Amino acid sequence: MSLLGLYHPTPSLLHRLPAGLKLAALLVAAIGLFLIPYEIWLIAAAVGCLLLYAVGRIPVRLVWAQLKPIAFVVLFVFGAQWIFAGLHTAILICARLIALVALAGLLTLTTRTTELVATVEKLLQPLRRFGADPTRLGLLVALTLRSVPVLAEIASDIREAQRARGIAWSVRGFVLPFVIRTLRRTESLGEALVARGVDDD
Repeated sequence: MSLLGLYHPTPSLLHRLPAGLKLAALLVAAIGLFLIPYEIWLIAAAVGCLLLYAVGRIPVRLVWAQLKPIAFVVLFVFGAQWIFAGLHTAILICARLIALVALAGLLTLTTRTTELVATVEKLLQPLRRFGADPTRLGLLVALTLRSVPVLAEIASDIREAQRARGIAWSVRGFVLPFVIRTLRRTESLGEALVARGVDDD
């Protein structure tokens, strides 16, 4: 899984929609998810987000690729929230997490990274007068949308490796490999960006 995008070209309605419209829809959906207070409606919303993959003609293997990495994270968050905040809160948080990751993944699968960056760059042009670089900010937004599934994938891989070795769960045994692998992925990403002409000049 690459932080630079997983665009999957198919002749679907979602692919033909402008990147700006899809970004706006993602923002509205994210706000709406946090305004829904009932478990049943949030679960229905999460299922609806997953059904959008069918509209986008995304193969099942790619849908699973979006969800598999966050499975461990969702289970961990669900258990922790159930213990410390109750079942109601656990369901709300996990349903929102699944829906948001699904929507972010769908956006990157149906939108070219270049279009996404160009759209964000155009929206952020007014910030140029304050010394901001819209191009870099646009790239940052695109990378942020991909970062959650990628980090979740790292977490899932580490936990699977621990189970295969018969290692019991421990915070220390999980966090250290997670940090190391994240730093390595970040270094690889930096090298990829430099190769594409994105540097500190």
